[in-house]
Amino acid sequence: MSLDLPLIWAGVIALAVFLYVSLDGFDLGIGILFPFARSSADRDTMMATIAPFWDGNETWLVLGGGGLFAAFPGAYAALMPAFYLPVILMLLALILRGVAFEFRASGRRRGKRLWTFFFSAGSITATVAQGLVLGGFVHGIRLKGGLFVGGAFDWATPYAALTALGLVAGYALLGAGWLMIKTRDELHGDARRWARIAAVLVAVMLAVVSAATLAVAPHVAERWGWTGSGFHLARLARLAPIPILGAAGLAIVAAGLSRGSHIWPFVGAVVVFLSGYLGLAASFFPYVAPYGLTYRDAANDAGALGLILVGLVFILPVVLGYTVWVYWVFRGKTAADAGYH
Repeated sequence: MSLDLPLIWAGVIALAVFLYVSLDGFDLGIGILFPFARSSADRDTMMATIAPFWDGNETWLVLGGGGLFAAFPGAYAALMPAFYLPVILMLLALILRGVAFEFRASGRRRGKRLWTFFFSAGSITATVAQGLVLGGFVHGIRLKGGLFVGGAFDWATPYAALTALGLVAGYALLGAGWLMIKTRDELHGDARRWARIAAVLVAVMLAVVSAATLAVAPHVAERWGWTGSGFHLARLARLAPIPILGAAGLAIVAAGLSRGSHIWPFVGAVVVFLSGYLGLAASFFPYVAPYGLTYRDAANDAGALGLILVGLVFILPVVLGYTVWVYWVFRGKTAADAGYH
């Protein structure tokens, strides 16, 4: 039996993107929450909670983007021209954020304030750019013969802006949940309060963005059984477990917060993101460039897919193993005076 290489690679890239969103999402969330910290010392501790992890988390972005280029060059050629500007903005913001992370540790008072601003601004800008790409993707891109024929600002819509705001709230929830796991005392209490606020915002934005999606994306609306005046119950029933999973994630967050759990609010936030990710998969599969290019149409030839899969078989376990090892070694609470050097 021959392997379905395009499907395998679609799964690998989907996994890489989800791991990036879940893992880099919480450290971007730390930057989003930076302006609300009480003091520079609290910000030092917030940075120390992600210091061993943040650069490794971005490995999954490289795997997702590199995998898309290698395995699905047709999708890469169609999507990149559609989103050049927000993608470049995201990359510049991530670079700025990385530089700020390193220089803030050695900056004096004025320099430290400047790098604090850049770290937060880079985190927020990168998140907004990702949300704009996601919103533009859901809205759909104009294709002809598998190539992008739209304008440079097709992604700049109110719907994309709404999606970006929702992603900011979601990453803030992940960041607050992470801080609850890693911090103590006053900062832990602040993180709990931020998580409550972010959870409410996420619940509201999920409802608003979901309703807006039905209005702006007819293909997605049809998948979910929306007829314009109501839902086709049989279609909706097939996909109902996905929003139920999202509601369960929010319930886990709420229950964890009310019971004083240090771990469950973060777990619930990841479940919410998983629900949203599965919802996207259910809405678009098999399209990789909505709504005119499937993953099979965009795939590289079988020989190339097989060759790079051989490399992946060796690389992926190493990356996964290193990730698990780092999180295990640096488990537990981060001391207030841990710093980052």
